[in-house]
Amino acid sequence: MKKWTFSILTLALVLVLAACGNNSTNNSAAGNNTSAGENTSTNKTEPATDTAEPVKLVVGATVPHADILKFIAPALKEEGVELEVREFSDYVQPNVQVYEQQLDANYFQHQPYLDDQNAQNGFDLVPVIGVHVEPFGAYSKTLTSIDELKDGARVAIPNDATNGGRALLLLEKQGLIKLDEAAGITATKKDITENPKNLTFIEVEAAILPRQLEEVDLALINTNYALEAGLNPTTDALFIEDKDSPYTNLLVSRPDNKDSEAIQKLAKALTSEEVRTFINDTYKGALVPVF
Repeated sequence: MKKWTFSILTLALVLVLAACGNNSTNNSAAGNNTSAGENTSTNKTEPATDTAEPVKLVVGATVPHADILKFIAPALKEEGVELEVREFSDYVQPNVQVYEQQLDANYFQHQPYLDDQNAQNGFDLVPVIGVHVEPFGAYSKTLTSIDELKDGARVAIPNDATNGGRALLLLEKQGLIKLDEAAGITATKKDITENPKNLTFIEVEAAILPRQLEEVDLALINTNYALEAGLNPTTDALFIEDKDSPYTNLLVSRPDNKDSEAIQKLAKALTSEEVRTFINDTYKGALVPVF
């Protein structure tokens, strides 16, 4: 009898201890859950971090346009626009690559050239804003005055329609030739009606003209290529366009992105007072702001 009583008491004690253990475990688990909940709540109240990425614009340019773009890049970055400048040495690829959406915009050309390229290639590129004029000039390695130009002299001009016409119009303004009045800004050698000095015209790709100075008596060179060759249009040119030149250099893009916020920020930066001062101080008349 005593053995049975002892066994029953032992079993009861085991059951009581097991119950206590379960309650302790459940309370501990409940406490852990509450703690985890509190931590989660704390994380949810942390302020959100703004991780918006800047908008990237890739713009093609020749010199000096590329230098102007690089000048405004820091200010644009503060406006949320990351500017990548790709430099070109020719006038063809910047338009091709904007049209093919490899570039967002370009900055190197005037309206007559843009119109001609659109017509010839089926592009639909559009001007965004005009920035500056680069007065077109005539240069020589052998002449110190245009009065020294001899009969039969060799004269190099750009071989594209608009810049070739621009060169001929400048020569006409100097009284060296006369053009058909109907020729306009796309005049060619065929439009020369009077050539009293019997000048021989050599048509050359615009980018190569500075290297032709050793081969010809006179070369008419776009300012960007003159600057690249170390020529200063205001001091080295025998004659130069005046400030009334209609050949304003443009920021150019496509119809689908012309009015985008990033392109408009770029246009605003290019026509800021800071850029006006930069152009005037850096180029001293070789470039003339139009805004």
